[in-house]
Amino acid sequence: MSQAEHPAAAAAAASRHDRTDRLDSRVLEELVGYNTRRAWSMISAVFSERMAPYGLKQVDFSVLSLLGHNPGATSRQLCSTLDILPPNLVSLVATMDSRGLIERRPHPRDGRAVGLYLTPAGEKLVHEAEQAVVQLELEASARLTPRERDTLIKLLQKIYL
Repeated sequence: MSQAEHPAAAAAAASRHDRTDRLDSRVLEELVGYNTRRAWSMISAVFSERMAPYGLKQVDFSVLSLLGHNPGATSRQLCSTLDILPPNLVSLVATMDSRGLIERRPHPRDGRAVGLYLTPAGEKLVHEAEQAVVQLELEASARLTPRERDTLIKLLQKIYL
């Protein structure tokens, strides 16, 4: 009987293989950056998969979500909040505009600035995408208690805020 025919033998062989191929990563596992990157890699792959039907990348989602919750935000505000360079945002906004997701209007308080607003199509898209991302986040953090999840978010924010 081959290993393929006997599941227990295949599992034992896989376990031996895992132990012999596993490298000592204790030093890396003590690093915040390493652990953050590993967690982000897992979440990012699923994020890309789930956002593909919406035609959104991570930065697209972030911009649309911010505009959904902050109608009339300026490009300067978006760049500052997301820590992205203005030239990168210009092309992103142009693409979203051509897709009919956002529109430019005079800023309500600053006559020199232009405010960015979601169109009805943009509002619908961001609503659906946010629901998908919330579900993805819940699945990705399912091994954490709600309290642990909240603590993790607060601790990560202490690094960048």
